[in-house]
Amino acid sequence: MISHGKEVKVFSGNSNPALAESICNHLYKPLGKADIKRFADGECSVSILEPVRGADVFIVQSTCKPVNDNLMELLVMIDAMHRASAGRITAVIPYFGYARQDRKAKSRDPISAKLVANIIEAAGADRVLTMDLHANQIQGFFDIPVDNMRGAPLFADYYLQKFGKGNPDVMVTMVVSPDVGSVSRARAFAQKLNMPLAIVDKRRQKANSSEVMNIIGNVEGKTVILLDDMVDTAGSLCGAAKALIEVGGAKEIYACATHGVLSRPALERIEESPIKELKLCDTIPYPVGEPRLEKINYVSVDRLFAEAIRRIYEEVSISPLFE
Repeated sequence: MISHGKEVKVFSGNSNPALAESICNHLYKPLGKADIKRFADGECSVSILEPVRGADVFIVQSTCKPVNDNLMELLVMIDAMHRASAGRITAVIPYFGYARQDRKAKSRDPISAKLVANIIEAAGADRVLTMDLHANQIQGFFDIPVDNMRGAPLFADYYLQKFGKGNPDVMVTMVVSPDVGSVSRARAFAQKLNMPLAIVDKRRQKANSSEVMNIIGNVEGKTVILLDDMVDTAGSLCGAAKALIEVGGAKEIYACATHGVLSRPALERIEESPIKELKLCDTIPYPVGEPRLEKINYVSVDRLFAEAIRRIYEEVSISPLFE
């Protein structure tokens, strides 16, 4: 029984329309009609082409590259819905840009993630639905409800099918965190797979650059699954994979990450790395115009987000989806 009786409508920006369409297919709903264009000077122009008065509106828009354009597009769409008297507006942001700027790392640094949270609220969003925020405390930057979905259960299902529960290969397989900051995420993932955990200890000299210092745990002769929340330039991931082979003596490397940002020179590094397969979620589309790498495969988050939207609309708990 739906308590509020509003109609649910899902709209999409230009960042990842294929994912939005797939989410709508699972909801058995057509994608909302909207015209999103650019003026000659680059300004965003949004026209909503169907009534949304009183509706429960969900706007699917990852703030991926071009980050500022996609973020502004989201804000303008929220404002358009708000001014059209939408009943409730949920910003569905599969990939939340600026999430890495969540604290003052040095003097006079901005906290851009907090600024973006303030802007989304000011635009008129009533709720945010996202996945694997780079830092969990970003949920507290908002004064509206934030549901932070997890990509790890999707990967856990994949690797359990790949290696098989009870398969002898599982006994020589372990999960590795590529840095200390991802340990809690990797530990929960290892527990789901019932595998041991190792950690790559590294020192980051500057943004998008790091040096591997040590490997905590014995990976010799093991099949390794590297887990991270995102792959940007792939320097950290590929450096960790190389160290696990050359220093730790690992047998083979698999890797997975929720968000495939894949900025240059990520594809070249992944192709040249010892990583056998990189599994990503489709929160961000594959870079346009780049050759497709056989190493990179995707698992879709469409069913997960569709179910989350359904539960939010029906006013029931979404906590079972976190597992």
